[in-house]
Amino acid sequence: MYARVNRFQDRPEAIDDAERLVVDKILPQLQTVPGFAGVLSLVDRTSGESLGITFWETEEAMRASEAEASRLRGDISDGAGSEIRTVDRYEVSLRVGL
Repeated sequence: MYARVNRFQDRPEAIDDAERLVVDKILPQLQTVPGFAGVLSLVDRTSGESLGITFWETEEAMRASEAEASRLRGDISDGAGSEIRTVDRYEVSLRVGL
């Protein structure tokens, strides 16, 4: 399994709006991308920083989804006023209870 970690900066008061956008608009689109295996969202409501971690069945699926992922990140940025800070990719080496 592989993961793409997207770091965003929001205004703290806009976190709920950004989360609603992801649930209502982004997630349904993401679920149609081949190889998508799940998502995890982490937020710091004080600083407005958030991590959106998407999981992929294979490295090839993650790489093949790059253009769609970039478009969806742009939709989050445009729709919620989020600033995209970084995008990193990892192999998931340990997974317990998720």
